[in-house]
Amino acid sequence: MSVYLDYAATTPVDKDTLNGMVKHANIYGNPSSIHRVGKEAKSFLESSRSKVAKMIGAKPEEIIFTSGATESNNLAIRGTLSHFKSNSNMITTNIEHMSIIETAESLANDVKYLSVDQTGLISLVELNELLDDNTSLVSLHYVNNEVGSVQPIKEIKDKLPEDVLLHIDAAQAVGHVDINVDRLGVDLMSMSGHKLYAPKGIGVLYVRKGTHLHAQLVGGKQERERRAGTENLLYSYAISEAIKNAVESLDERNTVISSRKKMLIDGLKEAGIEFEVNGDLDNQSPHILNIYVPFSETEFLLTALDLEGIYISGGSACNAGTVTPSHVITEMYNENRAAHSLRISFSHLTTEDDITKTIEAFKKLYERLK
Repeated sequence: MSVYLDYAATTPVDKDTLNGMVKHANIYGNPSSIHRVGKEAKSFLESSRSKVAKMIGAKPEEIIFTSGATESNNLAIRGTLSHFKSNSNMITTNIEHMSIIETAESLANDVKYLSVDQTGLISLVELNELLDDNTSLVSLHYVNNEVGSVQPIKEIKDKLPEDVLLHIDAAQAVGHVDINVDRLGVDLMSMSGHKLYAPKGIGVLYVRKGTHLHAQLVGGKQERERRAGTENLLYSYAISEAIKNAVESLDERNTVISSRKKMLIDGLKEAGIEFEVNGDLDNQSPHILNIYVPFSETEFLLTALDLEGIYISGGSACNAGTVTPSHVITEMYNENRAAHSLRISFSHLTTEDDITKTIEAFKKLYERLK
């Protein structure tokens, strides 16, 4: 029987959420229509919006439904930078998701990159040094998608001048750390449905009231004129349920996930398998474990584990299925370490038996390769 340990790449759709989608499938109207069927659809859409807002401490009008975190990141960066003067700059890091890095490079006249240490964290001192009168936006992961490092978002926000916006990519954060936007103080926050047991193709962008955001998809007045296109009623419902479940079950899920993660680390050590943890276990989301395995290159070990029925990854799944050295590990360490590193990601659905089978597969391959 196979073992799936790639939950940071995507998750299965929650059965209760799927049943809810089927139950509400008869709500088919266009929310922009003014007749009764349209009004019913509008009410259903807004109930989903209100649910998301409540779960993250926001107002309903601050929630935009998108197609996913990649679009949310694009909209956050493009939509805000287009409002500022042409000589404005933004600050990010080289360990972000490529939807942040490539969008920043394509738009900002000047992109400044914070360095990160081997825990995956930025320096607040360096942040202060990079800020200048033309800085308009700082865009960062909340939880890094490859090593799970958790940036000190509230401390970062406190360091920024009032006129500098803070955008965070929270795709890997929801359900694992606090995402209350008031407590964090962020101006924009991206979320992804398929990382939360909702379908692929739905995301959220939180935009604090008063933040200027220019629509990037035009041709309609949906989402308060910030994102054109007929709204996806059922998927908006699905992500609202997913966020609600993730927030309300955070402690319970994290307890299970942390236990499975510890079991795997302890089991690999007891088996005498040579590995090192990338990043800092003490400042890491429980659901992500990235390890350096010097005895094998990433691509070979991924293939060998796949043949054993163990499904993990070498890093982000958003590089068109390619197995290239992780830009995150390369930035934190070096390219050689990146070429020998694996990302293992857990779920509350992960069982002890899954971990036992994974340890046995590693033992078998280690004996063959060492």
